[in-house]
Amino acid sequence: MTDLQQPRRALSTLDFPEPNQPLPESSMRALWTHSAIQCKRLLTRWSRDPTTMIQAVLYPALMLLMFRVVLGDSISMATGQSAVYGQVPLIALIGAMFGSIVSAVGLKQERINGLLSRFWTLPTHRGAGLLGRMMAEAVRVFITTLVIIAMGFVLGFRFNEGLLAAVGLVLIPIVFGLGFAVLVTFLATVAGDAPLVELVSILCTLLLFFNSGFVPVSAYPPWLQPVVAAQPMSCAVDAMKALALGGPTLSPILQTLAWSFGLVAVFVVPAVKGYRRASASA
Repeated sequence: MTDLQQPRRALSTLDFPEPNQPLPESSMRALWTHSAIQCKRLLTRWSRDPTTMIQAVLYPALMLLMFRVVLGDSISMATGQSAVYGQVPLIALIGAMFGSIVSAVGLKQERINGLLSRFWTLPTHRGAGLLGRMMAEAVRVFITTLVIIAMGFVLGFRFNEGLLAAVGLVLIPIVFGLGFAVLVTFLATVAGDAPLVELVSILCTLLLFFNSGFVPVSAYPPWLQPVVAAQPMSCAVDAMKALALGGPTLSPILQTLAWSFGLVAVFVVPAVKGYRRASASA
């Protein structure tokens, strides 16, 4: 073979390099590595999707500003404390929930167009797709929470209980959001053509207006107050408010953890099975 023929042969063949760091598909190292790749893929996709960015970041920040413009100081005058300390936690939780809904709708599209099936044929850890999605959800909620807190600082929100309490306040929406994300992921994998994920947004809207972040529990009718006080958003709002402003923290934090880990415990196995079926189906 002449020197002139050699380059032409190199261009006409597909010689893939041998893997220099092969990982067993079922190993924990493969799970972490492949999950990180899936997490990066989703974050890159979401950052380039205007709908996701508006729903997860811009919409919650504008909602917080809207509450300030429309309600003004009326809630503060009625309750004796700044309403921003309830509104910032409330909007952070709403951002986590509605962002998860948009993500779940995207997951349904990936199932429909066959992307999940193509990932299933790759030599990757079987749990990487779902774990990577939960990792991406945690990063998204963290960024959304920081944006909302920054907007809250402009409106008068402050951390009055120190650095450790501030860290706990930021972590609560992440824990709450992951529990909710497991729920909507399960619905996205088993819904088929039914609009189950979209219907969850109606429930989220109801929770938005019936919780302790919008107005104090005492402002609701007496027969409704126990329901409002016990619903998961009220528990998380009370915990975040106490971490920022002071007050009892142990009970609302434990209630928030119970709701969040309860959702994970109930729906994680069905979500894993649903994700497996959605990925393995042709």
